[in-house]
Amino acid sequence: MNKRSTFVTGDLRLSGDQGGDITAKRIKLLEEVNTQGSISAAAKRLGISYRSAWDAVDEMNNLWESPLVSKQPGGAHGGGTQLTKEGQLLIENFKLLMEQYRRFTEGLSRNLNDFERFQQNIRRLTMRTSARNQFQGTVEMISSGPINTEITLAINDKDRLTAIITQESVEHMGLTLGSEVYALIKASFIILTPFDENLITSARNRLCGTIRELRHGPVNSEAIIELEGGKILTAIITEESSQTMQLDQGSQVCALIKSSHVILGVN
Repeated sequence: MNKRSTFVTGDLRLSGDQGGDITAKRIKLLEEVNTQGSISAAAKRLGISYRSAWDAVDEMNNLWESPLVSKQPGGAHGGGTQLTKEGQLLIENFKLLMEQYRRFTEGLSRNLNDFERFQQNIRRLTMRTSARNQFQGTVEMISSGPINTEITLAINDKDRLTAIITQESVEHMGLTLGSEVYALIKASFIILTPFDENLITSARNRLCGTIRELRHGPVNSEAIIELEGGKILTAIITEESSQTMQLDQGSQVCALIKSSHVILGVN
């Protein structure tokens, strides 16, 4: 009876302190954007939807320390999209890591005992989130109480997010000033209002920006908002609310988010 050979395989996924979810597929998207000079053309080359490509670029720009892709507005010479120096450096480094990763998995295939059981345990430790909005930020302020603690994050030079979590969670995640943290917010948790500097609400978070795209549906609409600090926020509102507020591309809005609706996570 022949003994079945087991080979270690897998996809390299970068989720480091300085950025978000980077995979080989996303690196390929960045390469095509660099070649084609357009996200729509890159999406067509890769056989993916225009929306999926835009969403991937927005997420990478949100979670990376500085933008990987620069979107140029149209004009006399037309608009376009290009990689920043940070984006080009990421591609170069990812390819070097891929080669090292290949050698590593080949070594594991030769030396790891009982890999099948080990792989099952690893799967239990992996997780993906359904939260539409993910931001990487730095803990700027910690206000502790006997039960709950208020955490303020800087997600860029201008925008701040405040979350209320238990003191136990603070200790479990080891949060201190300067800690790198991920903030997750479901799109349905966000309340949109027309921009009003004098508006006072009980929501702890108020992020303002411009609607870059408004996707209409029979019941709900999805608003893609470019915040003042450059990050992208997605909100789900009813189509009726969209019509009542007369929202459209270019509308100035503010997103209201309760601090209890911001979920924090660390690597």
